[in-house]
Amino acid sequence: MTLDGKVPSGPLEKKWDEHKGHLKLVNPNNKRKFTILVVGSGLAGASAAASFAELGYNVKCFCFQDSPRRAHSIAAQGGINAAKNYHNDGDSVFRLFYDTIKGGDFRSREANVYRLAQVSVNIIDQCVAQGVPFAREYGGLLDNRSFGGAQVSRTFYARGQTGQQLLLGAYQALEKEVATGKVKMFPRTEMLDLVVDNGVAVGIITRDLVTGKIDRHAGHAVVLTTGGYSNVYYLSTNAKGSNVTAAWRAHRRGALFSNPCFTQIHPTCIPASGDYQSKLTLMSESLRNDGRIWVPKNPNDQRSPDQIPESERDYFLEVKYPSFGNLVPRDVAARNAKAVVDAGRGMGPQKNGVYLDFKDAIQRLGKKTIEERYGNLFEMYEKITGEDPYTVPMRIYPAPHYTMGGLWVDYDLMTNVTGLYALGEANFSDHGANRLGASALMQGLADGYFVIPYTIGNYLSGHLGQALTTETDAFRATEADVQERIQRLLSVNGKRTADSFHRELGRIVWDYCGITRNAGGLKKALELIPALREEFWSNLRLPGGADQLNQELEKANRVGDYFELAELMCLDALERDESCGSHLREEHQDEFGEALRDDAHYSYVASWQWNGVGKAPTLNREPLEFEFVKPTQRSYK
Repeated sequence: MTLDGKVPSGPLEKKWDEHKGHLKLVNPNNKRKFTILVVGSGLAGASAAASFAELGYNVKCFCFQDSPRRAHSIAAQGGINAAKNYHNDGDSVFRLFYDTIKGGDFRSREANVYRLAQVSVNIIDQCVAQGVPFAREYGGLLDNRSFGGAQVSRTFYARGQTGQQLLLGAYQALEKEVATGKVKMFPRTEMLDLVVDNGVAVGIITRDLVTGKIDRHAGHAVVLTTGGYSNVYYLSTNAKGSNVTAAWRAHRRGALFSNPCFTQIHPTCIPASGDYQSKLTLMSESLRNDGRIWVPKNPNDQRSPDQIPESERDYFLEVKYPSFGNLVPRDVAARNAKAVVDAGRGMGPQKNGVYLDFKDAIQRLGKKTIEERYGNLFEMYEKITGEDPYTVPMRIYPAPHYTMGGLWVDYDLMTNVTGLYALGEANFSDHGANRLGASALMQGLADGYFVIPYTIGNYLSGHLGQALTTETDAFRATEADVQERIQRLLSVNGKRTADSFHRELGRIVWDYCGITRNAGGLKKALELIPALREEFWSNLRLPGGADQLNQELEKANRVGDYFELAELMCLDALERDESCGSHLREEHQDEFGEALRDDAHYSYVASWQWNGVGKAPTLNREPLEFEFVKPTQRSYK
């Protein structure tokens, strides 16, 4: 398969404007004749659905939560990037673009990333107009703080709850359109399959999570905004409901899945306190602005951290990376924290953490200032651990977080399946092998507010007059497949729960395809995963039935997808015989443990085509061409 990213020609800074100027349009009266299905209601989904409806399209929006306000976007804490240069510290659109390309270790498309940097400045204006309560300086200007991978302050924030506040803004815009009747919401509804007719996405099959009812929905276009897949690890920072099912079912219907091995392990999470846990808690990367990361120089030091003098502390990131210090990118910080713990220098009851200390910042700025910046994060930490971070350092350790892989999309955000789009974390497009902090919110809102409203019209303009119906062979066959899968899950009647399989699968993926990987471990995982999947389909036990609220059935349905995804992640990681960003192959690192890329052989997007369970997928490569930046060995020293 030949992959065409449809990147416009011309100078980098003019590509998007030139492209917009030549897109086909749908006039306002005709927009009312189209129906768009938006799956997901987080920042990307809510902003897209609201924008479509404001333009005049009819929208159906689906979410498995009881309200769009509960989408996982609320969990984003630290901020959103934008090249406003309010601090007058040298920021620019190009610098944001370059930091993002470099942070992703030169494994993303130049044109997509530059567009993201361009529209970032519009996002802030949009959100301020909606009433998002960004932090402000004394003079009234919006405040900024720094994040990893940058040497400028470009991150706008609302204390430690930026995602929640941005989602409330998008949610209000969405609810306005719900009130007008232009958007119809389907809460507590999960997409279980994509309907493809002659290579064109024409609708979806859903299940009502309360009644179990299976429904068909037809649309002129389908837009997936369903987030990432790091819950494949079982323990992650994601909400327990976050899953890969919508994107994975689209993959099984022909959509290519790109770079699945690019999964980010966030360095700043509360360490696991025992095997009983089913989720990990994120502590925002923004804390690395004022917190200093260290461990005692003596690994056997039993003193309370506040009793250990400066001379006996190892501020290992500041020593190793003097230019960036504690603000190195996430992949770099995570690997170094893991190395310290693996060396037997971990802190806490489980010896699985490093310290994040605010003593110096409190002395320099005062406790009140730290409370204003991070108060709710400190409260959350104390509630979970019973420790007061104002008096003793936090303990942190890396945990699965964001996933850079996702469905392949072109410059217009359309997948290789005609009429199927993927936005935000559901696609692969903007972050390469490692996402910089505060860029997830930026991409979700950029895609939803400022990209897809333009590009979808270019496609729909050619389908004016196309009638919608669910009474087709494609709909009937797809619904039958969904029903058959549900009945198969319920009829196994084995002895193990879906959670027990998920936990075991997660441990395999974490051990062999986690912070670091190697060929031997990946091959071992590719033996273990199919064997465990076979047991899942022969020894799963599900209580209840299909025609009712049944969360065990929901879990099992998703875990079945995770088995297939986990196998593809390990295959992708094994095939990419280089290190880049969050994908560190132990065979390819320099003397300091930094990732060594192989641009001559792996400067491409790895896009996999589904061929069936147990059958080898087909690898399609989209070459990455760099016209405006030169890939270099990353250095944050």
